[in-house]
Amino acid sequence: MDETILIVEDEKELGELVRDYLKVEGYNVILAFDGAEALNVFQREAPLLIVLDIMLPKIDGIEVCRTIRSKSNVPILLVSAKKSETDKIIGLGIGADDYITKPFSPGELVARIKAHLRRYNHYSSPKEIKKTLAFGELEIDEKGFMIKIAGIPVDFSAKEFQLLHFLATNKGQVFSKEQLFDKVWGYDSYGDMNAVTVYVRKIREKIEGNPSKPKYIKTVWGVGYKFDGGTS
Repeated sequence: MDETILIVEDEKELGELVRDYLKVEGYNVILAFDGAEALNVFQREAPLLIVLDIMLPKIDGIEVCRTIRSKSNVPILLVSAKKSETDKIIGLGIGADDYITKPFSPGELVARIKAHLRRYNHYSSPKEIKKTLAFGELEIDEKGFMIKIAGIPVDFSAKEFQLLHFLATNKGQVFSKEQLFDKVWGYDSYGDMNAVTVYVRKIREKIEGNPSKPKYIKTVWGVGYKFDGGTS
């Protein structure tokens, strides 16, 4: 396995513990202990996934996440001692793919990392059957990992792309938040269902002319969401 993971954690012992667990799984792990170092390592090493603590010296994790997301769709897992729903929603809203609160078990973190890398590699690796899905002005280019509206590329994170792609390839089928979380995030025993709501909102803001009256991703009240292919 030749996959590099960047762990950004100012608590040195915790960072080293997570590193040791991941090394047992065969990952190459790099540690950074503050936000400035994290950005330097990211530029130099191009990791495939980042585990990022929010409370960091020099540059906080929120700003690090925002900076990295402006340049890359690499999966980012935010770590924080804060447990409020607002903090989670802010973290997901700036482009993080996942959010885990301290204290957490290393096994839980490893499970999440594996799930994110599995999906990221699936969409990033060349495959002979990849194609472009088109629904009116919306184009989903699986080969190029790209979303276009009226021919104009729209910036999408890996998780935003994966969620939209999953819904679009299952057009007309209604999925609950729990089902979407399991299918797209890759695990059903950990995590926060708020992620689905936040990501649907973010996708609508990017692809809908009027996000409050969506044409593509419809809410089925009391059940979940479905992709309608641009019908009004």
